[in-house]
Amino acid sequence: MRIKKIHVQNYRSIVDSEEFEIDKNKTILVGPNEAGKTALLQAIQHLNPPSGVKPLSALRDYPRSRYSKITTGEVDPAETKVVEAEFELDDDERALLPEGMKDASYVLWRNLDNSTGHRLEGAPVRKSFADINKDLLRLAAHVDSQFTAAEGSSESKPSEKLNVITADWKTWDPILGEKAKVLLAWLDAVLPFVDEGNEKEEARYDSLKAAIGIGDARNSAVQALRKRVPVFVLFSNYFRVRPLIHLKQLAARIANSTLDEERFDYGNVCLLNLLGFTAAELSEMGTAPDPDPNNPEAMETYREKLDKRQYQLNAAEVSLTREIRSVWNPDESKGEAAKLRLRADGQYLKVTVEDDLGVEVELDQRSEGFQWLVSFFVVFFAEAEGDHKNAVLLLDEPGMSLHALKQREFRKTISRLAADNQTIYSTHSPFLVGPDELDLVRVVEMANRETGTKVHTSVTANDPAALLPLQEALGYDLAQSLFTQKQNLVLEGLTDYWYVDAVAALLRDSGDADLNEKIALVPSNTAGKVVYFATILHAQGFKVAALLDSDSAGDQAAKQDTLVHTLGNKGIMRTKDFLVSPVKSAEVEDMLRETLIDVAKSHCGWDVATVAAKQKDRPLVDIFESEIKGFSKYRLAKAFVRWSRDHTAKDLASDEREQWKKLIQAVNSALR
Repeated sequence: MRIKKIHVQNYRSIVDSEEFEIDKNKTILVGPNEAGKTALLQAIQHLNPPSGVKPLSALRDYPRSRYSKITTGEVDPAETKVVEAEFELDDDERALLPEGMKDASYVLWRNLDNSTGHRLEGAPVRKSFADINKDLLRLAAHVDSQFTAAEGSSESKPSEKLNVITADWKTWDPILGEKAKVLLAWLDAVLPFVDEGNEKEEARYDSLKAAIGIGDARNSAVQALRKRVPVFVLFSNYFRVRPLIHLKQLAARIANSTLDEERFDYGNVCLLNLLGFTAAELSEMGTAPDPDPNNPEAMETYREKLDKRQYQLNAAEVSLTREIRSVWNPDESKGEAAKLRLRADGQYLKVTVEDDLGVEVELDQRSEGFQWLVSFFVVFFAEAEGDHKNAVLLLDEPGMSLHALKQREFRKTISRLAADNQTIYSTHSPFLVGPDELDLVRVVEMANRETGTKVHTSVTANDPAALLPLQEALGYDLAQSLFTQKQNLVLEGLTDYWYVDAVAALLRDSGDADLNEKIALVPSNTAGKVVYFATILHAQGFKVAALLDSDSAGDQAAKQDTLVHTLGNKGIMRTKDFLVSPVKSAEVEDMLRETLIDVAKSHCGWDVATVAAKQKDRPLVDIFESEIKGFSKYRLAKAFVRWSRDHTAKDLASDEREQWKKLIQAVNSALR
């Protein structure tokens, strides 16, 4: 079960976030300080929180400026939604649904008074008495005409029995539970009186039976699905692991329920859970029994316990060291070896780090970033193996104390974790947003306190500060690629980059065409800037080609003497040169015309198929801009990137495959 959409309302700084999509693996929230990212994650956790999380409170959590509506009774907490999510079901969960509901999605919400509700979206609607009453009366009249009481019997007609059953029912009463049961019994009783030759009444009977069963079928389905909802685990401040743990004292605090979870104890308890011991068990092992010549087996048992302890400590060392090194990438020539060591010594459990000389130092003597990373993996692995294995991870500003380059490595770790645990995280860091992950970004901003926190699915915001991490991420990646790759394809803009990268991956996987992986794709922002990028790269002695749209801006750029002189005719490619069917002023989007029309309808709700079919030589973007209010090239491109992750090259139209194969061959040839 994975989240598809989330909607947060009536929570602290959030009046109405508006509904926003969640990626099936990881979703990134970016935005300036005080935009409401932390509040957003806190609200989402309340959808299905782990035990121990404080419940919602109207006093604490309802937007403070509107709290008078609570005190005056204008707003009822029991009717006030805080968070609602729509889930996509996997095959196992669909198997729990009855026929006719297999394509439904599951929606769960939590109200301000901590009550929850749920429903099936896209399933047949539960019927009320008003919905079926007329058909019941018509069927009753029909079976009355076929009914003959036995001689001397005072048996009532079917219609009379129906009247008794429904005498005190209200028109709005839902048909489920006992009501559904008695109606189904009545239908079974009158079946022998339904004329087999009367197709209309036969169909009415079948329709009624199906309609009456919907309510209970939906109830059974949502109750089964409710048990499959993942736990939402918020790591807003990763608890630190102490380098030296006094086992007896920790065991006493656990026994007395006086744990200092706000500081260190939670991380320490997680470490012990990861090792498979309680503090009391390790403490007991720290005290050897007195030798007893009459009971040699006692010492042998104690020795086995110590061996087991050491083996489990060693296993934990290996797994934690492997994960830490995957992010940390220590330079052993500079003494940066990162081998974690866990030592049990009497009543103490020590956490140390071994350097390249074999010297062990306590964890708290290493950098803040390294301590954070160790604590993160300890807490995560302990929780993932426990109650939170089926969990959605909510990470608030992860890796803040890590160096920028180590944040880039940690981004890969998040992706790996997100493959099993759907992850939503907030960040200010451009190094935690990959250049190929912009379709995973949701921009969080607060224009003013009156409207509160808003979440934008498209890469847009009124506040430039909200987009700063994205701009920095692109800038850094572009700077890295400009002077490292010997072969470069300059593109007009970011959306062109997404299309070329995504389609190249599809064709590479299918074996249709293979864009040389050594070729860097360089978006230049506008057609006019292509010449600058091409000139700079060419001056460095690199091979350069450019792909330009066939619109007026592309024509103007293609005719610049500097560009022609730098790249030559072979190095300047135009979209119109690869189209099977000509399109006036063709753009990159026209090379995916049929697929983008379908993707726009299925992913964005934009339907331009009829207009596009009538105006085949008109640019697709031009059609979208005239037909769709609020059309965004970024949103369309992001939707295609998401589509490409779940499809293959065979799902592209045949003309589209041929067009892109020609383009890739031309690019490879120009940059050979």
